[in-house]
Amino acid sequence: MQVEVPKIDFKGSHYPKDVILYAVFFYARYAVSYRDLEEIMAERGVVVDHATLNRWVVKYSPLIAREAHRRKSATNSSWRMDETYIKVKGKWMYFYRAVDKHGKTLDFKLSERRDEAAANQLFKRTIKNNGWPEKVVIDKSGANFAGLQNMNLLLLLHGWFWLIDVLQVKYLNNMIEQDHRFIKKLNCPMKGFKSFQSASATLDGIEVAHMIQKRQFGTNGQSASLAA
Repeated sequence: MQVEVPKIDFKGSHYPKDVILYAVFFYARYAVSYRDLEEIMAERGVVVDHATLNRWVVKYSPLIAREAHRRKSATNSSWRMDETYIKVKGKWMYFYRAVDKHGKTLDFKLSERRDEAAANQLFKRTIKNNGWPEKVVIDKSGANFAGLQNMNLLLLLHGWFWLIDVLQVKYLNNMIEQDHRFIKKLNCPMKGFKSFQSASATLDGIEVAHMIQKRQFGTNGQSASLAA
């Protein structure tokens, strides 16, 4: 799969852009370790060590995710929001995720805490990238509910006559809970993360790979692409 990301600066790299993108997307899409990926690249005639592959993922995945948010197709205004657990340096952290009612990815964010501030950050970023929702379904988390109430307060302060409809109904959130499985499936073979930065960057890449699988880029059935 060819993925063009012209706004990302590859200057200074000793490898062609296509090689770097192939390695980053392969790692983010399939359950492999960096040493496995090193062997896979060697089989394709590219000699690159696992440490360099790790640096590519950490450096380029967030940049690719930024472009993905900008270029993805339109999403629905009915949202599902939830968080799942990710272990970083032996400590559990929280990966906030949001999808629309059709399962299309809206946004995602790794956080060290599960609190109102983290929920606020996710909602603000998701709204910035997708516009305001009409309805958001969440679990029974008081922090997530408070975050949405803060968004409604912003609407009131700006003179809007409608508010976000907040539903705390567990069965309606089954879609995003099922969607977490893609993250878990790829996270396990990676044998944990050694730093918050590495975890956040790798999860960015995994989410974009998942968005490609969901066909969130391109139109008329064309292959997924981040091309300009």
